[in-house]
Amino acid sequence: MPDRPMELEQPSFNFTPRIDRRPIIPEPLPVKLVAIDDVHLPAAAGREVELDAFYVRLWGFERDETAPEGVIAYHAENFRLCFDVLEPPIRREELRPTGIIVRSLAAAEQKLIDAELEYERQRGLAPGQQLIVLLDPAGNWIAISEARSVG
Repeated sequence: MPDRPMELEQPSFNFTPRIDRRPIIPEPLPVKLVAIDDVHLPAAAGREVELDAFYVRLWGFERDETAPEGVIAYHAENFRLCFDVLEPPIRREELRPTGIIVRSLAAAEQKLIDAELEYERQRGLAPGQQLIVLLDPAGNWIAISEARSVG
C-alpha cells in the first residue's frame, strides 16, 4: 500500500479537537549498547565523517553535540559510544568487540550488503544466537546482535 495521508470522514456533529499540551515523548533509538556504562574507544583524527556515516546513517545512533573537545560521541538507547580522538598510530590495549543490539539482524546484514562493507557472520554463545562481526571506520571491532524478547 503506498504511503499517502489518511482521509477522515466528516463528523455528523459539531467537533472541535482539543489541543494536547502534554510533552511529546521521543521514540527510543533503534540501537542499544551491550554495556553497563558509556563505552570509550580510540579513533584516529580525521575519521569524523566516516564515523558519522557508519554510526548515525547506517545504525541509527544519534550524534551527541555536547561532547567535550577531542571526543566524538553517539547516543544509543541506553548509553553513549565515545571516541577519543588520537593522533595515529593508535595503540590498542584489547581487541574485544563492542556489542551493539539492533532490532533485526537480517535488516542489519542487508544494510551492510548495500553499503558494500565486509563482515563475518558468527554463532553466539547462546543456542541460536547469531552475530555479525566487523570493523568500524576507526578500526574497532563491532559485534552486532539482534534484540531478543524475554519470555
